[in-house]
Amino acid sequence: MSDYKTNKSAGSNISVLITGGSGLIGTHLTSSLLAKGYSVSHLSRKTIKGGRVRSFIWDPEKRYADPEAFEGVDFIVHLAGANIGEKRWTKRRKSEILESRVNSAEFLFETVKSLGINLKGFISASASGIYGSETSEKIFNETDPPAGDFLGSVCKLWEESADAFERAGIRTVKIRSGVVLDKRDSALSRLMMPAKFGFLVQIGSGEQYMPWIHIHDICNIYIKAIEDNLMIGAYNAVTPQQVTHSEFIHSLAQTMKVRLFPIPVPDFLLRTVLGEMSVVVLKGNRISSAKIRDAGYSFVFGDLKRALENIIRE
Repeated sequence: MSDYKTNKSAGSNISVLITGGSGLIGTHLTSSLLAKGYSVSHLSRKTIKGGRVRSFIWDPEKRYADPEAFEGVDFIVHLAGANIGEKRWTKRRKSEILESRVNSAEFLFETVKSLGINLKGFISASASGIYGSETSEKIFNETDPPAGDFLGSVCKLWEESADAFERAGIRTVKIRSGVVLDKRDSALSRLMMPAKFGFLVQIGSGEQYMPWIHIHDICNIYIKAIEDNLMIGAYNAVTPQQVTHSEFIHSLAQTMKVRLFPIPVPDFLLRTVLGEMSVVVLKGNRISSAKIRDAGYSFVFGDLKRALENIIRE
């Protein structure tokens, strides 16, 4: 991705420990940090041999983490969490989604405290779902309260678990990401799947908003959160360009040069197939990016057409 620029000397002698390092954001962020000269390591549930970075075993449920992983660490980037769109939201799955985020963050804090690690910063993933699963004309910002639905409650507790670091005097940043655009293993890749048959499909009414961000920009924001000592608290990681799902899928079809299937997937069918999880694709808010821009961040891919062209031509 030639548009992405890095300062290779910025991370010299700075150590970053990432949870969820093998996921979508974690993989790209690791590459970006290494390119800038950071020392990067991962906490993982299994040993990964021959990787680009050192991988240390942890198991938050069993309250175990290799203490060697924390030696000399300056920053922790906490990305671990069960994929909200991977399985139907049964009662058990909803518990997994919540506990994988909250319990793991609480365990990280206990470990850092017990080992006496002099951490410079804790950067936690969060999500735009904190504002709830609805479609309205309101533009949500970081001062708005969490919604009372499932996703809002998960994000609220997720962020509260990160706040333990802040109370301990450690600079804490919470990144509320929208839909991350990347060709591989992402929401975008799933939307692109019907293209192998020569068409794309609109989901539901298409009126739901789809807050989005290019993989480059989300990684840049995480790096800024590490490097900018003035960044504290929650930040929405979504582009300023706000589009509906209909606008998004039309732009994607044009970029991929495929037709749009004339009949959208109806709401009732998705609710039947996905159950409660259908709100992830059938609802969506408009979300402000003013705070991160006021903090000095300039989006590399702020235009949807340019973002899609960059991803698809790779």
